[in-house]
Amino acid sequence: MPEPRDQPAVAPEASPPGSGEAGASPQPGPAASLETAPAEVGADPAPFALGQRVSLVQPLRYLKTAEPMPMLRPPDLVDSGEVGLVAEVRGRDQLAVRFRRGTFLIAARDLRPVPLDRPAD
Repeated sequence: MPEPRDQPAVAPEASPPGSGEAGASPQPGPAASLETAPAEVGADPAPFALGQRVSLVQPLRYLKTAEPMPMLRPPDLVDSGEVGLVAEVRGRDQLAVRFRRGTFLIAARDLRPVPLDRPAD
């Protein structure tokens, strides 16, 4: 049976060669650069608020239900011009929108806000 080897304690990181400073901090890694990276051009962190009224920009090829086990449904479940309410904001610019015939996951780019003075369908 092999003998356990003594593991050295974690040594402080050495400064990069030619930096001139002993104990200088290393270059920031990928995680640090992500925190300070500029936002994507044209990206809006919160395009829609919960409870906001929205409608489809154009008819979709299919609808994906916003259930724990999503299913694909035919697009005729949401009429053109039908107004829905944002029920949940999910990752990757996805919104759960409550329409008359169900709640569906829809990309924010496929939705447009509806003014409050427009009557609900």
